Amino acid sequence: MTSTEVKQVIVVRKDLKMSKGKTCAQVAHASVSSLEEARRSRPDWVEEWFRQCQKKVVVGVQSLEELLALERKARELKLPCYLVSDAGLTELEPGTITALGIGPAPSSLIDRVTGHLKLL
Repeated sequence: MTSTEVKQVIVVRKDLKMSKGKTCAQVAHASVSSLEEARRSRPDWVEEWFRQCQKKVVVGVQSLEELLALERKARELKLPCYLVSDAGLTELEPGTITALGIGPAPSSLIDRVTGHLKLL
């Protein structure tokens, strides 16, 4: 792979009003699980991401519908991604979808999905 900028983006649902700690845990789940998806489908992107110091960006959306639309777009572009579904042990009901991890993948591709979103 040529030296293309590679990153990972985590999208968090703001409408759930999770505590800071809960949000951090969901972001971590999304990051690790999306990385594992990428490791299976695009190990070259993963290798470059590690070489480039593992850039991560965390952004927010206002609804489940918005999050699911982003997941559909990411899958259409064949980007590795992972939807986090909460276990329901603390603040949320079991099965609540909280976050979406996308990548690591080329920044230019991920920006086609999340480039319009504001940082969390």
